[in-house]
Amino acid sequence: MTTRRTLLRAAGGLVLAAPAIVRAQTTMWPTKPITIVVNFPPGGLTDGIARAFAQHVQQATGQQVIIDNKPGASGNIGAALVARAPADGYTFLHSVSGTLVVNRVMFKSMGFDPDKDFTIVSGTPSGVLPIVVLKSVPATNLKEFVEYARTNKVNFGSWAIGSAAHIFAQALNEKFGLKIEVVNYKGEAPMWQDMGAGSLQAAMGSPQAMNALLVKGDVRPIVAPGRVRYARLPDLTTAAEQGFTDEAFLPRGWLALSAPAATPKPIVQKMSDLWVGAAESEPGRKMMESFGLTEKPLNHQEVTADFERLKATVIPQIVALGITPE
Repeated sequence: MTTRRTLLRAAGGLVLAAPAIVRAQTTMWPTKPITIVVNFPPGGLTDGIARAFAQHVQQATGQQVIIDNKPGASGNIGAALVARAPADGYTFLHSVSGTLVVNRVMFKSMGFDPDKDFTIVSGTPSGVLPIVVLKSVPATNLKEFVEYARTNKVNFGSWAIGSAAHIFAQALNEKFGLKIEVVNYKGEAPMWQDMGAGSLQAAMGSPQAMNALLVKGDVRPIVAPGRVRYARLPDLTTAAEQGFTDEAFLPRGWLALSAPAATPKPIVQKMSDLWVGAAESEPGRKMMESFGLTEKPLNHQEVTADFERLKATVIPQIVALGITPE
């Protein structure tokens, strides 16, 4: 006959066994397919790196890795989906750092808390986004561009409100008393179309997206924002080399691989090691070369520390733009 004492002993046994069960699950991980949600459409850098690195994870673990694109609301839709997913190591988010940093200022509600709902597994530096000018603008560096903007009308293209391009152009206005008009788009494609049509005098963005204009000679690169040169334009000097050392002129960010916050730490560490190692795999190396990325991914500990530094730097810059949250 089952007694209360028997039930209590059994319950106590289950409690004692639970940690062992969890340890076994994390040690054996993964035992089924892994899903990586990319919160932007296919074809861009965020998607490309996720797919290339996922090949390495799949090969190393023997488990299928599925890429699931869930774009919308500047990345909030896909991020909220992962925030609500089981924290069992089988659902991850691959996004830009802006989803976790910038969006908190841009939106009244994101559907998730970037600090409480996620642990960042790894961060892949997203590379250099050069600033180019229309071929009719007689500037070959940032100092010459500032002088040109003092006496000429300048429309400066930004791929989104609150983007690094928006911050950079506004910083030029504030530091040098300029009246550059920042034109914010929803993505790079329409921005570069307008640049090609001559309605923008300058813009900042990814080398891949502007490549057609570079090849045709319609635009001229004048600076590589940040401290690192772009590998495919090795003669293009950085903002730091040109003497522009304010934080707004040295933008940085990474592609963040994140997991639900309660994901077991051993799984987070394993996935971090796999993701960092993916940069040295053949598909990972080829993808990074195609986008001109030279900096290796940060591991879990490194990216967690850098996340705090990024928030401390970028959030005040976004707030200073005076944007009304949507």
